[in-house]
Amino acid sequence: MDNTVDFLSSSNRTEVQSLWQWAGRSRSEMPFAEHGFSMLIRVFSDKKVHSILFDTGISPEGVVENAKRMGLDLGEVDCVVLSHGHYDHFGGLNSALKTINKEDLPLLTHEDMFKRRGTKDSKGEIHQYPLFPKTAKAHSKIINTTNPLLIASDLACVTGEIPRTVEFEKGLTNSQIFSSGTWQPDPLIADERAIVFNVKSKGLVVISGCAHAGIINTLKYAQQIVGVKEVYAVLGGFHLAGKEFEKRIEPTVEMLKQFSPKMIVPSHCTGWRALHRIHQEFQDTFVSNSVGNRYLL
Repeated sequence: MDNTVDFLSSSNRTEVQSLWQWAGRSRSEMPFAEHGFSMLIRVFSDKKVHSILFDTGISPEGVVENAKRMGLDLGEVDCVVLSHGHYDHFGGLNSALKTINKEDLPLLTHEDMFKRRGTKDSKGEIHQYPLFPKTAKAHSKIINTTNPLLIASDLACVTGEIPRTVEFEKGLTNSQIFSSGTWQPDPLIADERAIVFNVKSKGLVVISGCAHAGIINTLKYAQQIVGVKEVYAVLGGFHLAGKEFEKRIEPTVEMLKQFSPKMIVPSHCTGWRALHRIHQEFQDTFVSNSVGNRYLL
């Protein structure tokens, strides 16, 4: 699941296949887009194969329906990871867990994901987000993580909380969390995590949900915890949409150059202005994402 669908445009990257390339054109129903994010990840080592579902979109049935339309079997999933506690990333969790239908399925979360969240407007009013589904506990084994955690036979790493060291990546300034009986500022959104892989002979693959921690902070921390400098690919939301965040586009682009990623796939909450600017600067490495894209890394 992502904010956009584009089944026709080509890519100059051999690693990228559109839905029609890998699934064929004969499908009567095509997958759809929504303001949310979800990625099915398969990681391989020798004969080992692990499937991870990273986030579950915003609508109750969207991810499950899209998987069906793509001919994917969510029953292969052996771990679910949520990037953070915003409803456009856990909205389809219940239906996904029921479809996967496995006892003690690991669900990697953070304790803040279960708290009430919202934003404060200019008048001081709190606009609450939908709550994390309590019933998810009945269909999974909750594992709260704050530190880096290896999963999938140690082939993947969930970053845990990401340190904020980059000056301009200030989080979501109007974010609020309900804690200890009161609404409190929560600009850092500490529960935001990413997934990192070290692909043999290529380097790091970093997948973010929204990158509320900042995509630069996320890449720097991925390098630190894995001990690998080379960044092969970065995918997911960069959260550079909206007036507050559009001011961060230029410094983000400048610092992305330091990592020299071989492939950049900004998605979800990155925003069209940032997408355009990143494409300008990284024409050989930029990929326009679409629901249904397959990445062979």
